[in-house]
Amino acid sequence: MAENMSTFKRFEKKYLLDSAQYEQLISRIAPETRPDAYDQYTICNIYYDTDDFDIISASLEKPVYKEKLRVRSYGVPDKNSNVFLELKKKYKGEVFKRRVSMSGTDYERYLKNGCRPDVSQQVLGEIEYFISLYQPVPKVFLAYERKAMSGVLDPTLRITFDKNIRFRTADLSLFNGDSGRPILEDGKILMEVKVSDAMPIWLCRALNDLKVYPTSFSKYGHCYQHFMMPQSRWADEGHAETAIS
Repeated sequence: MAENMSTFKRFEKKYLLDSAQYEQLISRIAPETRPDAYDQYTICNIYYDTDDFDIISASLEKPVYKEKLRVRSYGVPDKNSNVFLELKKKYKGEVFKRRVSMSGTDYERYLKNGCRPDVSQQVLGEIEYFISLYQPVPKVFLAYERKAMSGVLDPTLRITFDKNIRFRTADLSLFNGDSGRPILEDGKILMEVKVSDAMPIWLCRALNDLKVYPTSFSKYGHCYQHFMMPQSRWADEGHAETAIS
């Protein structure tokens, strides 16, 4: 499915496409890419933050370094399914991900009762340091359908397309289904290009020809700014008109 490595680093670029751009781009890149082994699947996430949303608020200020904690599953899991506890860090545009896999039961026992699962203790130690620093709690559930491609000549190149991005702030469990409220208008698709080095020329040309340009977009950040941020805080940060409309 997606990356199963416990640690990796890469550069990521994000793009918002409309349905016409998506169809044209898929056609353009077809000779240079192949579908992911699982091709299309649903991703479910729970993002952790402080009670006052300090982590996402700091991230939206675009600091040189930022980090976040989430738990992820592929499809709606049961207690025996694998879930991934992930610490994602970004420094000067380079993304570092640290993740451990465990059963749904072990995940609940670990975060609720502190029962350590039998996973990479180094990665778990980094996650535990983050938890001790921020004391985060579940804040939002985010899910979407993903189509994933990789490069034919460079299999480390990954291009993903996320549709039907949705969220909820209640029932914050991966085991309670994948329903939620959309965060983007109909037809919008989030594309992410993930490379270990430079983007290939054929992809740059395709994006330029279709007038597809990079954007700064965080699913959790967008959800927080447009649906979760308290009205008073939104106004204080210069969005009073938007908050009223």
